[in-house]
Amino acid sequence: MKDTVVLYPALGSGHLMSMVELGKLILTQNPSFSITILILTPPNNKHTPLSPQEQYITSVSATFPSINFHYIPPITFTTTLPTHLQTFDISHQSNHHVHNILHSLSKTINLKVVILDFFTYSAFQVTTKLEIPTYFYFTSGATALFTFLYFPIIHQKATKPIKDLHMPLEFPGLPKSLSTDDYPNEAKDSQSKEYKDLLDSAKTVRECVGIIINTFDAIEGKVTNAMNEGLCFLDETTPSIFSVGPLITSSYGGDENECLSWLDSQASQSVVFLSFGSMGRFSKPQLNEIAIGLEKSEQRFLWVVRSELELDSLNLDELLPEGFLERTKEKGMVVRNWAPQYAILGHDSIGGFVTHCGWNSVLEAICEGVPMIAWPLYAEQRLNRLVLVEELKVALKVAELEDGFVTAEELGERVKELMESNNGKEIRDRILKMKTSAKEARGEGGSSLVDLKKLGDSWKEHGCLNNLSPNSPFLFSSST
Repeated sequence: MKDTVVLYPALGSGHLMSMVELGKLILTQNPSFSITILILTPPNNKHTPLSPQEQYITSVSATFPSINFHYIPPITFTTTLPTHLQTFDISHQSNHHVHNILHSLSKTINLKVVILDFFTYSAFQVTTKLEIPTYFYFTSGATALFTFLYFPIIHQKATKPIKDLHMPLEFPGLPKSLSTDDYPNEAKDSQSKEYKDLLDSAKTVRECVGIIINTFDAIEGKVTNAMNEGLCFLDETTPSIFSVGPLITSSYGGDENECLSWLDSQASQSVVFLSFGSMGRFSKPQLNEIAIGLEKSEQRFLWVVRSELELDSLNLDELLPEGFLERTKEKGMVVRNWAPQYAILGHDSIGGFVTHCGWNSVLEAICEGVPMIAWPLYAEQRLNRLVLVEELKVALKVAELEDGFVTAEELGERVKELMESNNGKEIRDRILKMKTSAKEARGEGGSSLVDLKKLGDSWKEHGCLNNLSPNSPFLFSSST
């Protein structure tokens, strides 16, 4: 029977694709292994063979026969959590399915380890009872992970909710204190369900065998060293930390809007690219400010527009300022909803990237040497901005109003600064050096490959879960 690693990502293409890349990487060092990836089904979701995620899964299955996808049956439930946190509830209520899947798989494979996403942490109950060695894969960076692992300590020490604090948060091991403005909103109100889910997840992750991070030493080595020294665990047992990044998806979907063809006609490093992730949706007033800001900047641009749900039925002329598309047709391109981001960032015409600071996007920009303008929207993205702007100095910070709104004047000035000023040139020089460091980390003898080998060696110490009895006391009933 084949040695197998089971991966269990959160909902969302960013988490899934990053986990798939981890599976591919594991196979490069352990070609005799197989990978099984458990896929959650969103509620009220109708998967079709033509959906982008299904096309991606089909492509991976055809290219990597050792990677298998196993769909978890859908569940019926309601949740009050925002979209990007719904995996917490869905995975918890899917535990009985996960147990039965692992039990079934164990009859035909040597189940070496299970690797969970921190959003699917509730499955740790299953793997612990089955005595399966369990690791976590953190799809964001080491700084975000450090604050996440330290969260239970912050909670224990807090005399009032974080949202009511008016002083910086101190983290032993991070270069500087952290403003509560940069702390994730979801972790500020101790009475909210989001807070409680994140706290439970953080406590669970602290108990695992090891944590795999999508980062590399050249950009976050000081923080990973601090975690390895136990600074975010205090006197507790410290899980092993493995930095194996950068893990990025090189291809995903087509180019129906012919963005790359348009870029072919633009001068080298002359275009600023704006894209805010699959959940980066804006109101009509904010879209108008972005449009006006781009005009003010006088720069060439490629902009992926996603509007709030009630505005999806409007066409671009209705969403954007009157005459904007006509006025900018010689120097700008605007597309709806999706574009081949990684291929665009790798194009010679791209000179800057306005990003929501999602970690996958950050790593893609670093790997292609594209300087950034940081405009975080939710979750840990403000922490990522802190790393990019203050630590690595490879991005400019967009100043937001109290409600998160960004004015046209502010955006226009930052875009022009990045593309034309000496400061922008210095940022570009720094990130080009990081591009080289990223390649070296994954090269022969690089820090990430060294950690990957350590990870594989640690699995050799673990036993396997095989041939569980049908009467196992740990089998879940369908009502669990």
